[in-house]
Amino acid sequence: MNKRSFLKSAALAGAGTALSMDSLANLFQMKSGISAAELAQDETFWATIRKQYLLKPDYINLENGYYNFIPQPLLEKFIGHVREVNYQGSWYMRNNAVDNKRKVIEKLATLVGCSADEVTLTRNTTESMDIVITGKHWTAGDETIMAEQDYGSMIEAMHHVANRYGVVNKMVSVPNHPQSDEEIVSLYEKAITPKTKLILVSHMINITGQILPIRKICDMAHERGVEVLVDGAHAIAHFQFKITDLNCDYYGSSLHKWLSAPLGAGLLYVKKDKMPGIWPLIVGWEKDPYKMLRISHTGTHPTHTDLTISDSIDYYNMIGAERKETRLRYLQQYWTSRVRNHPRIIINTPADPIRACGIANVGIEGIKPGDLAKRLLDEHKVFTVAIDGANVHGCRITPNVYTTTEELDRFVHALKTLAS
Repeated sequence: MNKRSFLKSAALAGAGTALSMDSLANLFQMKSGISAAELAQDETFWATIRKQYLLKPDYINLENGYYNFIPQPLLEKFIGHVREVNYQGSWYMRNNAVDNKRKVIEKLATLVGCSADEVTLTRNTTESMDIVITGKHWTAGDETIMAEQDYGSMIEAMHHVANRYGVVNKMVSVPNHPQSDEEIVSLYEKAITPKTKLILVSHMINITGQILPIRKICDMAHERGVEVLVDGAHAIAHFQFKITDLNCDYYGSSLHKWLSAPLGAGLLYVKKDKMPGIWPLIVGWEKDPYKMLRISHTGTHPTHTDLTISDSIDYYNMIGAERKETRLRYLQQYWTSRVRNHPRIIINTPADPIRACGIANVGIEGIKPGDLAKRLLDEHKVFTVAIDGANVHGCRITPNVYTTTEELDRFVHALKTLAS
């Protein structure tokens, strides 16, 4: 199918199916008396939600984790903001932009459970994490701890400060199937020395979907005088938590993943008493060491993206945190339960529901991850991403709420076919 034919057919497929935000809210209100667990399995209901997405018909998309693209009602909101900002131009930027951004930050702070003066908007998790990693007051001999399963860019950022300042990086390896929280906490605890300054840890490991016991790691680290930076790229609007309940010092996330905000939307949380210890990545006019703006200045940026974050929060609240988390976990368990005991199929994600949600990783004995991803796409029209390293060898599978069990049945059939 050429591009012109695809766009025409996609437009026809989506025509007349998108609902307004108010209509969607009414749809969810009609289901208010149904438990999240029951609604998660109501394929007829989620088929209606699926119609709010303009989906490419060429393949089954099981790679929503990179960019969880926005549904049509939010897309229309985004386009409207682009038009309005463009219409007002400099007037908007000089008279409304700062105040509107503040309102978005306050709304986001309520969503993630922290004070509005300890959180700010960034462009993505990488920027958020780099502000902390490259902005800390490092001295030669300082030590850090991270896991080989952490995101590659964050590991490279740690190598950067090691090369620049003489920092010593210590690496641990998180097991794919831990026996307990204590086993994980112990990995980090054993690596601490009197010189340890920072622990980098993933809230949800991006390559496997494993959720780590962040509160227990932070409590342990703080007892030993060590700060904790949490990579929460896949956590916000995926499963329920409050940042302040984690007791971490720093937290970074992307909002264009599970919150379904437009590309270029991220979050950075810094405990207020930690702000003076961070040098800004981009220098602005704010000099107060206890204000987030001092360390999060970016200059002129796409304010229409900021405005759409507010709409994305409305959309997420309309679905409901519990209902979305339950739906995502249901979809993951739906397909993993059908192949977990297959003799040649390897699931690199814990079966325990509290240790994973919507993301999982699967490999097949004797097939390299890159080859598996290619064959899934070429032979079965299933789009995934290959992971081959850090003791994880398989394809990451990330459904969205719109993914159907029929699509997952086709994916399971593909896995069993390739495994045979």
